[in-house]
Amino acid sequence: MSNSNEMKKTLGLSTALATVVGSVIGSGVFFKPQSIYTTTGGAPGLGMIAWIIGGLASIAAALTFAEIAILIPKTGGMVAYLEEAFGKKVGYLAGWMQSVLFYPAMIAALSVICAQQLELFTNNPALTPAITIAIIIIIIVLNALGSGVGGAVQVVSTVCKLIPLILLMIFGFIKGSGQNPIFSPMVGEGVRAGNALSSLLLAVLFAFEGWTNVGAIAGEMKNPGKDLPLAIVGGVSAIMAVYFVINLAYLWVLPASTLGATATPAADVATAIFGEVGGKIIAVGIMISVFGACNGFVLSGSRVAYSLAAEGSFPASHVLSKLNGAQVPMNSIILVGAIGAIYSLTGQFNLLTDVAVFSCWIFYTLTFVAVIKLRKMEKWANADRIYKVPLYPIIPIIAIVSGVYVILNQLFICDAATLSETFSTLGSGHFIEAISTDNRLRSIISIVITLIGLPVYSTISKSK
Repeated sequence: MSNSNEMKKTLGLSTALATVVGSVIGSGVFFKPQSIYTTTGGAPGLGMIAWIIGGLASIAAALTFAEIAILIPKTGGMVAYLEEAFGKKVGYLAGWMQSVLFYPAMIAALSVICAQQLELFTNNPALTPAITIAIIIIIIVLNALGSGVGGAVQVVSTVCKLIPLILLMIFGFIKGSGQNPIFSPMVGEGVRAGNALSSLLLAVLFAFEGWTNVGAIAGEMKNPGKDLPLAIVGGVSAIMAVYFVINLAYLWVLPASTLGATATPAADVATAIFGEVGGKIIAVGIMISVFGACNGFVLSGSRVAYSLAAEGSFPASHVLSKLNGAQVPMNSIILVGAIGAIYSLTGQFNLLTDVAVFSCWIFYTLTFVAVIKLRKMEKWANADRIYKVPLYPIIPIIAIVSGVYVILNQLFICDAATLSETFSTLGSGHFIEAISTDNRLRSIISIVITLIGLPVYSTISKSK
C-alpha cells in the first residue's frame, strides 16, 4: 500500500467499468435464487423487490465509497481508508478479516458451488468434496505460475459468464410460459417479511459483491475524479438492471417454489429452455464463470495477505512476504487457498457467502462513516475533493443505514422457534446444521474470527 503513489496512472474509464462489471457478475446471479426463494417460503414478490432494494443500497454505497477512494487513491483500498479515519488497528482488522475470513470464505463458497454444478455430469454427490478441494488446488497452481496466467483465466471466464446470461435472458422470455406469479404473494405462509428481508439483502448483496474492487485501483487511474464515480455508479446500475431482468426470466420459466428447491436454479432453467443437452452446455459456461470468480478472489485475497506481511504485520510475515520465481506471493496464495479449503469442508454455499458478506459489510459501513469523519478531521477537512458524494449527507446516511440494518438484523432478529431449533441441533452435535439455520450464530462466529485479529495485532506490534 505504501508504494501506491509510485504506480503508473494508466487505467481509464473502460478498464474501471470492466473491473466493476467483471468483478460483480459471477455466481450470485446463477445460484442465489435458491437462497432467496427458500427465505421467502417459495413466494416470488419480496425476492424480486430485494433485488431492487439491494441494488439501490449498493448504488448509495458506491456513491459514498467513491469519495474516499478518490480522496485516498492508494492501491489496497479499504484497509488504507480505515487506517486514515480510525487508526492502524481498525485498518489492520479490515485486512485481517479479508485475509482469514472474507476471501477464504468466498473461495470456499465458489469452489463448493462449482463442484456441485459438476454433479450434473458426474451424478455422484460423493465426489463433490474431493472435487471442491481439487478446484482450489488447481487455482492455487495457476496463480503460482504468474499474474499473466491468472489474468488469462479472468478474460476467458468473463466471456463465459456473459454467454449464459444473454441466452437465459433472451430465450427465457421466448420459450418460458410466463404463467408463474412474479410479484405476488410477497412471502409464503408463516414467513415474516421484516425478518426475511435482512436475510434476502444478505443474499442479494453477495450478488453485488465486487464493486469496491475498483476503489483499490484508484491510485492507478488517469482521471479518478471523473472516471471512478462513473465506473462504480454506472456499473452497479447496469448490473442491477441485468439481475432484475434475468430473475424475471427465471420466473418466466420456473416458479419461485421450484427455484428455491434446487441448488442449481440457473442450470434447471437452462434445461427447461434448451433440453438436457443444451442445459448442460449452459452449465459448463456457468462453471467456467464461477471458476474465474474463484480465481479472482484467490488473486485479490493473496495480495491483501501479502501486503500485510510485507509491512511485518501478519503472522509468519517473513514467509508470506516472499515472492516466487514468477514474482507472485506464492506463500500468501497458499495461505488463503488453504483456509478456503478448510472452510469448503462445510459444503455450504449459502452459509459461506452469508458469513463473508456479513463480515465485510461491517467494514463497508465503517468506511461510509469514515467519509463523514474525514470531512471533519483537520488533516482532511480542507483537502481538495475532486469528487464529493452527491446530496451529502443524505446518500452516506442511506448507505450507513443499509449496512446497520443488515448487521443488526442478523445479530438480533431471531424468533424463539429458531433459537430452540439451534440449541436442539447443537445439542445433537450438528454444528454446521446449527449455523446454517441460525443467522445470529454464524454472525457471531464471523465477529469472533475477526476480533482474533486484535491479540494478533497486539502481539506483532509489541515484537517490532
